[in-house]
Amino acid sequence: MVTTGVPVEHQALGEKCVTVSGLTWDAYQQILHALPNSRAVRLTYDQGTLEIVMPLEDHEFALRLIERFIVILVAAMGLKIKTMGSTTMDRPDLDRGSEPDCAYYIQNQAVVTGRKVDFSQDPPPDLVVEVDITNTDIAKDRLYASMGVPEFWRYNGQVWRIFQLQGEAYQECDGLCPAFGHRSPTFDWVNKEDLYHFLEQAQQDEIAAEQNFRALAQQKFKQS
Repeated sequence: MVTTGVPVEHQALGEKCVTVSGLTWDAYQQILHALPNSRAVRLTYDQGTLEIVMPLEDHEFALRLIERFIVILVAAMGLKIKTMGSTTMDRPDLDRGSEPDCAYYIQNQAVVTGRKVDFSQDPPPDLVVEVDITNTDIAKDRLYASMGVPEFWRYNGQVWRIFQLQGEAYQECDGLCPAFGHRSPTFDWVNKEDLYHFLEQAQQDEIAAEQNFRALAQQKFKQS
């Protein structure tokens, strides 16, 4: 029998979240494999703490649009991409596992293309995206830094934060350090206002927002 702490439940417009503490890795694996593959919930495990999230409308709206935003950028730059979605990234050696909102291989796409990824041997995704509208009890920046994910995006429904891995920790691309700007390391010609404008336009017309941003991305990349 597994002894756990009292589950803590958070409710917001973006997602419903339950956190359980005191779990072993084996207990986490039992829960993970007991759930159906078609489930709506996503799990994050961090050294004894398990977070179970059920995304709701605001969360899914923002996530799907950010996915489109990324694909448009990759296409404009003539790059290739392997989308991992919420594939479980288990690292028993770190006592950590996660099902991110979405993960992508871009720089390392050629390394993993055409086959299943083995996280025990392959490099981690180049970019991980999390939409966290509810406050989370897990420090996901530390979790993904420990996994070696080079770039991490976090969006809370209002603010887009970009993190770049430096050594064993993330440095936020906030403009406070001369070596870092407000831009993504992968898409260094795109600024945060581009995403905010895209999301705002999409509230009224997703197709028009996509068409407008695709044209903007093509124009900006040619100028970069």
